[in-house]
Amino acid sequence: MKEAAGSGLDDDHRWSEDLAWAYGLVSPDPAERAAALDRHARARTEAEEAWARLHEGRLPRLLSRARMRAYRRACGRCFPGALWSGSGYAHGEISAWPRLPLALLFLEWEARHPQEWTEHAKAWGAKQTLIRDLAATGHDRHLRAQLVDLVDLVVQRAYRCKDREYVRVARAVDGDELRDRLHTAQRSDNPAARRHARYVLWLLDRPGTPNTRHVWRTWLREAERDAA
Repeated sequence: MKEAAGSGLDDDHRWSEDLAWAYGLVSPDPAERAAALDRHARARTEAEEAWARLHEGRLPRLLSRARMRAYRRACGRCFPGALWSGSGYAHGEISAWPRLPLALLFLEWEARHPQEWTEHAKAWGAKQTLIRDLAATGHDRHLRAQLVDLVDLVVQRAYRCKDREYVRVARAVDGDELRDRLHTAQRSDNPAARRHARYVLWLLDRPGTPNTRHVWRTWLREAERDAA
């Protein structure tokens, strides 16, 4: 996890409140989503401008510090900077992190609208870190339901970078609800969803099997052979 810059929990809560508009990024209302996307794009532009000002030649120390603070504030108003501009968390303790809702939003946005996320907030390392830490943490009923939703969303789309990490989450929240969702995906009209769901179910039944590229390719060859 990146070392966070900020003043702790107060920053976490303030940034979360300031970023309430960002939930529009996953809104089913096209107008609300467009407005949120525009606001996010403007926030990213402000962060880029603050970065440029920070590197305008040699600056006096006090001015440099002031511009660094301004840059950090600007980063905290858009993704992925909003995740790291306050206090952080130790690995495996993400469930108690005040910014957990923003982390889940970041992942949901990537799952629902991958092209927009790639254009406006691409951060593969952040995605991987968050997924791994979410798999390792404790899961109350609410978090468990959100993670089941995320796995379901990811299974039903074309594979993207770091999606393989979601198998960790699937194994961490394995249960009737997740398996029902995966069995439903197996009956989908979408070939990718059927294939992904079968593979995840296969791995859930084999908890000791590593989810490596070799295992995936071997499974895929056998699945294609059986279907022939």
